[in-house]
Amino acid sequence: MNTTFDDLVRTYLENNVGLADNFLSETLASQLKSNLLGLLSQKQMLPAGIGNNTDLVHNQLIRSDKIHWLDRKHHDEHEDCFFDLMDRFVAYLNQTCYTGITGYEFHYALYEKGTFYKKHLDQFVNNKGRAFTMIMYLNPDWKPGDGGELCIYHSDHNQCISPLNGKCVFFKSSELEHEVLLSNQPRLSITGWLKTS
Repeated sequence: MNTTFDDLVRTYLENNVGLADNFLSETLASQLKSNLLGLLSQKQMLPAGIGNNTDLVHNQLIRSDKIHWLDRKHHDEHEDCFFDLMDRFVAYLNQTCYTGITGYEFHYALYEKGTFYKKHLDQFVNNKGRAFTMIMYLNPDWKPGDGGELCIYHSDHNQCISPLNGKCVFFKSSELEHEVLLSNQPRLSITGWLKTS
């Protein structure tokens, strides 16, 4: 697993965006996808908002995905496996890169056909705790033309990343604006943030 962690950090240092294929194993990705679809069938995937706390608003012209937060309190074995993986990655980051990560938060995300998330930055104006954004995809049969690419806006170019199963994307939350392009098929992921406060 450290090789995958190495790949993620090395590519981040090279291009400000870390990429690692198979960050999630095929088995874990499948289990988490089943969890998400189960939550959807139970009507627990809810419209995502923009902002935080009292500033939270819902605007489907900007963001139209549905989310559900992961939590160890769910006592779900697959979520716990995911959190164990995150604990190992955070320990690796803090030991090798001295990042000072003290916590994290992650949610399932579902972009149904015809949905998107317009250009935005992940760090709140009123809370600077999010240090790094991480996105891990749960789409085993994604094909060109399915849409749903993550478009990251660098200062001198745009980078589009297809949401391929098991892939992880990693970047600094305060620096890179990005958007989820229109999805032509249901697009599943786990998205979250490593935090310093």
